Amino acid sequence: MAQFHREPVAAQVRMGHETRVMTLQPDTEIRRKRLLWRATHRGIKEMDLILGGFVALNLDVFSDTEIADLERIMDIPDQDMLSWATKQGEVPPQHASPLLMRILAYTP
Repeated sequence: MAQFHREPVAAQVRMGHETRVMTLQPDTEIRRKRLLWRATHRGIKEMDLILGGFVALNLDVFSDTEIADLERIMDIPDQDMLSWATKQGEVPPQHASPLLMRILAYTP
């Protein structure tokens, strides 16, 4: 694949800006950014605060296994997670995971 190079305009040169070739980000970095977006834009404000806040604080240190678990958690409906977070319902065994329990214990 050919790389495109663009000559900087005079203003860029004066300001010290360089034009760089765009590079692809590693797959894990893309997954992290996508998860952060999904966690902070859930649809229910309370879940934006709980899930989004937890993910924003911890996403950088998640292992690949935790990232995969978080992707699975993102598919759980907001109403279910909110009822679990507010102790109005029990977490079903098929959804219970150490990461989900940490998320539900988080207080923004």
